[in-house]
Amino acid sequence: MNLSLEYKIREPKIKLDKNPLILLLHGYGSNEEDLFSFAAELPDNYYIISARAPYDLQYGSYAWYAINFDADENKFSDHEQAKVSRDVIVRFIDELVASYPIDEKQIALVGFSQGSILSYAVALSYPEKVQKVVAMSGYLNLEIVKEDYLKNNFTNLKIFASHGTSDQVIPIEWARKTPAILNNLGINITYKEYPVGHGVAPQNFYDFRNWLL
Repeated sequence: MNLSLEYKIREPKIKLDKNPLILLLHGYGSNEEDLFSFAAELPDNYYIISARAPYDLQYGSYAWYAINFDADENKFSDHEQAKVSRDVIVRFIDELVASYPIDEKQIALVGFSQGSILSYAVALSYPEKVQKVVAMSGYLNLEIVKEDYLKNNFTNLKIFASHGTSDQVIPIEWARKTPAILNNLGINITYKEYPVGHGVAPQNFYDFRNWLL
């Protein structure tokens, strides 16, 4: 099957007429193997699909969008690339639903870092496509959300957000702003912090798995 993104898949061990989907979105400079290591620990009734980001950084590293530095070493994200990736992910979800017996009413995005930032953007831009988001070590960047997102209906959307208190890549202050913005939109959000850096603590994994269930 020629789909928009390369991916790894774990088929559900318990086959139903239609099974729920967990779509894993890795961070900058990683690949589809990274979060797929969680697959064995995730519920048996889900399709677990780990997507590879479209921009090749070489040596097995990929990105959803470029992060550039200017002369003063300020980091800035390529928002146009991020918007393209946002829409590629949505197209990929549609392709997966067309290709596998996936229940389109039970789709969860699980993103880390850049994958988490994209998960927020997909969910706020196209809340009819996903019902649950696990956003780890990321933040909500409204500049890559569709302009008319405030017209969307978020009543079916639930978000689990988490961050490491000593994250040196994405400052925790950025993550801490996210719950209030989502609450104002009426989105059901669970927010947790863990005493780690830019990574997923074991407790973080168990908490989001329990939340998904």
